[in-house]
Amino acid sequence: MELHQLRCFIAVADELHFGHAAQKMDMLPSALGRYIKLLEEDLGTRLLSRSTRNVSLTPHGALFLPEARELVARADDIEKRFQTLARQNAGKLRIGAIDSAAVSLIPHVLHHFRERWPGVELSFLEDKSSRLLPKLKTGRLDLIFIRPQSQMDSALHSEFLFYEDVVLAISDKHPLANRSEINVDDLRDIPLIVPEKRVRPHSYDLTLSLFEHAGFKPTLIQIADEKQTIINMVAAELGAAIMPRWVMRMAALNIKFIPIGEGYDSIRSKLPMAAVWVAGARDEARDNMMQVVMHELPVISDLY
Repeated sequence: MELHQLRCFIAVADELHFGHAAQKMDMLPSALGRYIKLLEEDLGTRLLSRSTRNVSLTPHGALFLPEARELVARADDIEKRFQTLARQNAGKLRIGAIDSAAVSLIPHVLHHFRERWPGVELSFLEDKSSRLLPKLKTGRLDLIFIRPQSQMDSALHSEFLFYEDVVLAISDKHPLANRSEINVDDLRDIPLIVPEKRVRPHSYDLTLSLFEHAGFKPTLIQIADEKQTIINMVAAELGAAIMPRWVMRMAALNIKFIPIGEGYDSIRSKLPMAAVWVAGARDEARDNMMQVVMHELPVISDLY
């Protein structure tokens, strides 16, 4: 019986859906199913009842679930405590961030942190919020900068930092390219390139939120998920894209970035940035980094 098998079982028990649980665990449903089967073989009993449409706990599964949660929580606690001790002795800080934070926030604060604490060993990982959070919870990262979830895990502390501005990326050959600002009505007949909602939910919702009271539905094209690829598609005149303002720093030929007009300020609330760490965990290097972040926040927020 392995910890990963227990985590897979808990995910399925929480979701009662193999597809949703697999997404939560960032793995294929078939692989998730194999781990559950191995766990059942190790225990010598069925934990889940499966049908074409439904997944439910067997009586043994319901009995085993709190035991599994306790084992995983205990293992995570031991891992976190000893990793914290190791970091305190070695002077390490492991940071994770989404692409928005990696562009300006991270370079800015690392520069100032290095000046004050040159002896701390720093490592950095750029990834999506959904992949950074599990690494933080299991102690593989100490501090992450992400889009905060509407309901954060009670085991985590989230510190809101700022909202990002947005722009419309459009080909410089388009008739709207010379506009000083764009309003929603201007986008009525323009195809908008959006990432798949499952892959980048914040980016997808950012575009849709503009049209909540527009009286018409936008034309959406889902042909790319990464921001650089979306920019390339815009340059190829396949459509326009609603994007964070920081993308203006990316190499982009034949592209114009136009601010969204006044009256749509609420869209900024779709792009929050927050610092997140494990609540109650003592970490001097992390606290020193947050001290730098909060001191430099007025400068950092102007970059976005």
